[in-house]
Amino acid sequence: MKILIADDHELFLNGLSFILKENINSPELITANSYTEVFNIIKEHNDIDLIITDLAMPGSDWLSAISKIHKSQPETPIIIISAVFDKEILQQTLDIGVSGYIPKTSSNNLIISAINLVLAGGMYIPHDLLHSSTSNTVEKTNNIDILTPLKNLEKTANQTLPSNNKKLTSRQVDIIKCIAEGLSNKQIAHKLNLTEGTIKVHITIILKILNVKNRTSALIEATKLGYLNNNE
Repeated sequence: MKILIADDHELFLNGLSFILKENINSPELITANSYTEVFNIIKEHNDIDLIITDLAMPGSDWLSAISKIHKSQPETPIIIISAVFDKEILQQTLDIGVSGYIPKTSSNNLIISAINLVLAGGMYIPHDLLHSSTSNTVEKTNNIDILTPLKNLEKTANQTLPSNNKKLTSRQVDIIKCIAEGLSNKQIAHKLNLTEGTIKVHITIILKILNVKNRTSALIEATKLGYLNNNE
């Protein structure tokens, strides 16, 4: 799995890199400390699985930068990790197409849980930002509610997806193709360098997107939609 992480604070960038290496199966990490570097990287790589970036970095204003990144990599989920705790900014990032917004004061477990949720096709938004009426800056970790503990990823991911949306992400297409090959969850996880738990969440979301109850029905529906007719 190829992950681009960007932050202009070296200490945080190194810490996040360590967390990802410890908790994500065999990640290939690409780092940047400015939007200029991010733009150069996404020009060179069209196979990035996830982009995790700070908001305030040299090289561009955040609104233009995030819009440009999403336009360049429309199928790649983007997660914002920021010290800015602002409902209006959150709404702007969601309007652009961002899949997650994580406060920098979040615990390691929360960060990994949120990343796993986004990789599974869901969306992570801090509870406080959903319900706060005023803008403020995060100063204490106890101000952050864990919206999505890892054990509840499947339930929350289901709640974030509309049942009538039958568009699969590129990662979900990879998984449905593996299912068509007759691979087990464990085999799919090994093939795609993901954890088995993440594969289970992906499959749950695929079933919901396709509005079916089992893997066989998912294959039939995916074939009808053209996902399994591609010989590439």
